[in-house]
Amino acid sequence: MRRALLSVSDKTGIVDFARGLIALGFELVSTGGTARTLREAGLVVTDVSRVTGHAEMMDGRVKTLHPAVHAGILARRDRPDDLQALASQGYAPIDVVCVNLYPFHEAAAARAPIPEAMEQVDIGGPAMLRSAAKNHTGVLVVVDPHDYAGVLDALQRGEVERPFRLGLAARVFAHTAAYDAAIARYIDQSVAREKNLALLRGAADPSTGSAWPDTMVLAFRHVQSLRYGENPDQRAAFYGEPDAPPGSMPRFAQLHGKELSFNNLLDVDAAVTAVSSWQGEGRPVCVVVKHTTPCGVALGASVGEAWAHALACDPVSAFGGIVAFSAPVDAATAEALASTFLEIIVAPAFEDGALELLQRKKNLRLLTLPVTRAGDDELDLKRVRGGLLVQTRLRMSFPETGWQIRTRRAPTVAELLDLRFAWRVAASVKSNAIVLARDERTVGIGAGQMSRVDAARIAVMKAEDQKADLKGAVLASDAFFPFRDGIDAAAKYGVSAVIQPGGSVRDDEVIAAADEHGMAMIFTQRRVFRH
Repeated sequence: MRRALLSVSDKTGIVDFARGLIALGFELVSTGGTARTLREAGLVVTDVSRVTGHAEMMDGRVKTLHPAVHAGILARRDRPDDLQALASQGYAPIDVVCVNLYPFHEAAAARAPIPEAMEQVDIGGPAMLRSAAKNHTGVLVVVDPHDYAGVLDALQRGEVERPFRLGLAARVFAHTAAYDAAIARYIDQSVAREKNLALLRGAADPSTGSAWPDTMVLAFRHVQSLRYGENPDQRAAFYGEPDAPPGSMPRFAQLHGKELSFNNLLDVDAAVTAVSSWQGEGRPVCVVVKHTTPCGVALGASVGEAWAHALACDPVSAFGGIVAFSAPVDAATAEALASTFLEIIVAPAFEDGALELLQRKKNLRLLTLPVTRAGDDELDLKRVRGGLLVQTRLRMSFPETGWQIRTRRAPTVAELLDLRFAWRVAASVKSNAIVLARDERTVGIGAGQMSRVDAARIAVMKAEDQKADLKGAVLASDAFFPFRDGIDAAAKYGVSAVIQPGGSVRDDEVIAAADEHGMAMIFTQRRVFRH
């Protein structure tokens, strides 16, 4: 009788798979929880301890690490000496190995403490999988429940072809590599956090306290294929981290609309990142994105008001754009949205009336994703030829510790509200970035320019296009002003207050220019440059 060893953490579909194996004449061997699940379903199962002649130990930590298991898996069917060695010990071949691993990814996503996370590191499972994958010519190895039906079908047909076996083995090695990568990454992150804390506390020498590992181990799972890349002749796909936390891109759900493209997902990420600046804000925020940079941002008393004010900043650029909200979209807002051509709307939820109305637009993509900020230790990876540039993500939280009023005049209460708003927007705009805001909504955005004064001119031009009154508006710059010309240009149009990092060798000239024009200016001492 052929023998199948089943030991799974994820028990999805395992009972039906086991029934199929029994129908094909297999004896089932299993461990702990899997054996209980199969017996509760009325199936006959042999405990692995009967095969090994050794009881499970240490709460199941040691159960399959035994020659009776691994010799049965690794014995080469075309080698008489292997089979003779197996028989001499009273062991039998194992023909199917179905294993999936302890849920370490879930422990990592939940930020479990290291001792707790280590309890979810599987040892016997990867060993069996690798043994079976190595000997795939004689053993069918299954790591993914999605493969159960295909394996049963192949066994039913008789001889299992080599490409099918090899494909299953490849999935195993990719799976165990991703599993080990997740463990290494989680430990590296823990070590980095401890080193960074030590550096902050002055307990470590900054010259030797690097938080970066010698080897960057990364593994991502295929989420979906995409329509195309940045251009139609480029193929593209989306891969996600196996332990991606809630609110991150692999967790979005598409409720409606045509297939997504590479550019679509880049824009969605930019939009939800911008929205995350207001996580926990009592009022809704709306962000309109085009080509990964906001073209309109507004807070509102309602979702509909936030949309109307964000759109008003630059309705021309908003055409064909991506819109993100921090709150569920209601029916009234959906009706207003439907009058503008948009590619994607992303929100935490859509109310029933809103969803029904928006679904009338055949190609409009509707996505749901909770509003959360990226963790401070989340890595931002940028591919360069032959390597990666790695940095921690720009923090989308904006503490005001260290802010300094550097002009003779302090901002008014109303100006300070707008300065805070504009500073958050600037962190989402591609550099060089200039943001003009009034009443907690953008009135002009200049992005991605080679000079800061050009970015300021474009922001003013955008405001003038919509006939916005700039008198009393505020200005945010994502990096320092290298010259006073940007301040002079802003003052000419009525800007009354400025927020910027400071740090230029000409700061004194810039401050003097602001004082000459009666402007208030805050230095944040933090750059939010987005290259």
